[in-house]
Amino acid sequence: MTDQPSIAAEDALGQIRRVLETEAQALQLMGATLDGAHARALDLLAAVRGRIVVSGVGKSGHVGRKIAATFASTGAPAQFVHPTEASHGDLGMITTADLCLVLSNSGETSELADLVTYARRFAIPLIAITRRPGSTLGQQADVVLPLPDSPEACAIGVAPTTSTTATLALGDALAVALMHRRGFRREDFQVFHPGGKLGAQLMRVEALMHGGEALPLVPPEAPMSQALLEMTSKGFGMAGITEAGRLTGVITDGDLRRNLRGLMERTAGTVATRSPRTVQPGMLASEALRLMNESKITALFVVDDTGAPCGVLHLHDCLRAGIA
Repeated sequence: MTDQPSIAAEDALGQIRRVLETEAQALQLMGATLDGAHARALDLLAAVRGRIVVSGVGKSGHVGRKIAATFASTGAPAQFVHPTEASHGDLGMITTADLCLVLSNSGETSELADLVTYARRFAIPLIAITRRPGSTLGQQADVVLPLPDSPEACAIGVAPTTSTTATLALGDALAVALMHRRGFRREDFQVFHPGGKLGAQLMRVEALMHGGEALPLVPPEAPMSQALLEMTSKGFGMAGITEAGRLTGVITDGDLRRNLRGLMERTAGTVATRSPRTVQPGMLASEALRLMNESKITALFVVDDTGAPCGVLHLHDCLRAGIA
């Protein structure tokens, strides 16, 4: 029999569910109250010539660091500046080409005063995310993006929970909308994420392929003895047939088995499979791996726009790079 949850466990699950529902309701409320201010904020973000400078104190500061990292990783230069450090010299990091995105639930965080004053003095655009649009921060900002007037999800109603979730979600929404505005592509994303699993999945064929003298190539009139030597010496288990500089066929182990009778009396061109499957250098390596799996082959020739062979991609290259 499956153990039933105890009363204590049921109560704990109820508490977890209540927090999730409270925060979800706040996000729905925020989504339902979007207005022209959000569109103006996006216009300001899209017009930034320098960096998006995110700032906040306490939990807002932790959220701000993540928002700045999201902007930066999606093609919008950004950095987090702690307001206390800003008051002790880091204001010099902020230029008139930048924009300040300031986070404060109350809008009355005293540590932000010097940064806000600096932004106003040098006419640096200022976007505020706060639950109180009429606060000091809200009054100083060019655009105010209000947080929902929803209760904090903690048991005593004071620990930043709902407010920080809403702030983070709004930061994500702005970053994604800005990505769309700027036409940021999946291929661009790889530039900022070269490491780890994500970087591997976004790696292109040209970064992994073998080229130059490593290519196993023979003309169609080459005797099969020469083709076999090329296949063996280059180690890819295949040889490409080139005519007028273009790849027109491929000899694989399967072609050898299908043509065993009289194999050594034939030429490479008569044994090869014509119009072979190929990939281009700019293709994602993960897509090339999918093609190899679908075709049950271990290597693909890489050709340029003219059909000329420029590389070979092997299954093992993809696996070593962490693409699976």
